Amino acid sequence: MSFFPIFISMNDQALTSDFDLILQNVARFIDLTDEEKDLFKSLLKRGSAKRKEFVMRPGKVMKYEYFVTKGCLKVYSLDRNGVEHVSMFAIEDFWTGDMASFMLQQPSTYFIKALEDSEFLMISKESFERLFDEIPKFERFYRNLYQRSLVSYIQRTNEGISLTAEERYEIFLSKYPHIANRIKQKDLAAYLGITPEFLSMIRSKMSKR
Repeated sequence: MSFFPIFISMNDQALTSDFDLILQNVARFIDLTDEEKDLFKSLLKRGSAKRKEFVMRPGKVMKYEYFVTKGCLKVYSLDRNGVEHVSMFAIEDFWTGDMASFMLQQPSTYFIKALEDSEFLMISKESFERLFDEIPKFERFYRNLYQRSLVSYIQRTNEGISLTAEERYEIFLSKYPHIANRIKQKDLAAYLGITPEFLSMIRSKMSKR
């Protein structure tokens, strides 16, 4: 089994569709000229991963940040007992990766695995730096991206301390209803920090309300 994305060529229609999605994502925070859009697109690579294929494994340096255009990726780690802890699910229009490994170029502690046949656009550390040099406004875009990521991490940490498993599950459903139907119960349980059996009990209880 290959542990890295398989690079494939794209026809013009697929290329335009994928690039439109990422440009719409960027446009939420900054406005780009046509020339800036062309430069940004030229710095992107496209990759894919089959269902159950690993995009990243621990011990490797994160060479790219990923923008999902199709499918679903799971980011997770294993504790010393081999128990899985899911950090996030990334579907279409989501950025994902290991920020610390990417920025500091140090080995990652995370797995990234495709839960569905997936496609993504990728930007390397070198292209990332060039983007900042040639289009400074991208610093604002990534600052917003990282700030939102940090706020989400803090909120989830606080929820894990102060809320019940049922309350955490309800929050997940309210925030990500489009993800809940695409992942297995065991993966969602690993995200919530509970067993699949306990999640089943929660679902059964909620269905009776």
